[in-house]
Amino acid sequence: MNEIIKNKILSSIHRDKNDIVQFTKDLVAVATENPPGNHYKPCVDLIENKLFEIGLDCEIIEVPESESLKRYCIVSSYGAGEDTLYFHGHYDVVPASSNKQFNPLIKSGKLYGRGSADMKSGLAAMIYAVKAIKNAETDLKGSIGLTLVPDEETGGILGSQYLSERGILGRNGIGMLTPEPTSGVVWNANRGAISFKITINGKPAHVGLQHEGINAFEKMLPLANALLELKEEVESRVTRYSVQPDSARHSILMMGGQSGGGSNFNLVPGEFSFTLDRRINPEEELETEKQKLVDVIETIRDEGIDLEYQIFQEGYSSGVREDIPLARALVSNIETVMGKPPEFEMCPGLLEIRFYAQKGIPAFAYGPGLLTVSHGPDEYVEIDNIMKHTAIYAFTALDMLE
Repeated sequence: MNEIIKNKILSSIHRDKNDIVQFTKDLVAVATENPPGNHYKPCVDLIENKLFEIGLDCEIIEVPESESLKRYCIVSSYGAGEDTLYFHGHYDVVPASSNKQFNPLIKSGKLYGRGSADMKSGLAAMIYAVKAIKNAETDLKGSIGLTLVPDEETGGILGSQYLSERGILGRNGIGMLTPEPTSGVVWNANRGAISFKITINGKPAHVGLQHEGINAFEKMLPLANALLELKEEVESRVTRYSVQPDSARHSILMMGGQSGGGSNFNLVPGEFSFTLDRRINPEEELETEKQKLVDVIETIRDEGIDLEYQIFQEGYSSGVREDIPLARALVSNIETVMGKPPEFEMCPGLLEIRFYAQKGIPAFAYGPGLLTVSHGPDEYVEIDNIMKHTAIYAFTALDMLE
């Protein structure tokens, strides 16, 4: 029976190929750049209309904490059972290098445009995977949940985090798939992140009267040296998860991604600031690692250095086993459709699988795009890959919910 249903699903996807490609193009054409969060409403309207066309109801949740540009989350589902497999994605994209990137172009079997790989092709694939299951007229023992959010590219505070804090995200979840551009591998883990901005306060003065000033740059050096000592210890740790390249398995503490101060070469700098970016492997604990950084900063401040700091990003790491039912179903269907089983790897950055993992829901990232072209000036996705991933998502949902 399962194979009969899967053949019906494939037939539906083949019939809808032109529509899937056109819908992907329509999504790419909406310039949902974040920051700042442009054109979210037209994109949400486009998705809402597509869901209604398929025969799915949806709820548009306006995030009240949005200060200027409004944020909207889209929640929909198909099926009657409580156990829910979530298809989760984000519709925001990083800023484009040119407005031409929002004029989608098809060339040599590839669809070019900002967000084509990350991840509007994946959104189209997941939505049409639900349609294919619906068209197959099979009874599911659970439901497929669609959760589409803004602001993933800037940390997810007004998207996934908002839904999670209100108990909406992952309700009755048995698993989650998200179509990040994973380049053919499955991401079953992600690094966490803590990011600081530190400002050292001094007193400006003319260089000829530097004794009357306080050099903020020089006052920063003891803190930088203390952080370098911590960096050496931090980066001696290696995750057990596979990462490409293998040399990227070390934990990370980077200083100075942004830095600066002073107003001229012949003036004592009255202020100097710099950032810290701490990337945490799944084996490490966010609060513990954050406290280590705070302790170093506070120790230097106690020595009489006038400084202040703020934490502007926090995100948990996560890791999921490779032998659980959702992983087995996903691998089996990838092998069926793609011709070989995938490797499991850790994403070197943050992933929204973390919001589900915190709730005990296994979550994996696997999408049609390539990480190497995502966010770049020539971002593209192979059209054949969109079709194949539509089938993989539908087959995996069927296996988990039949």
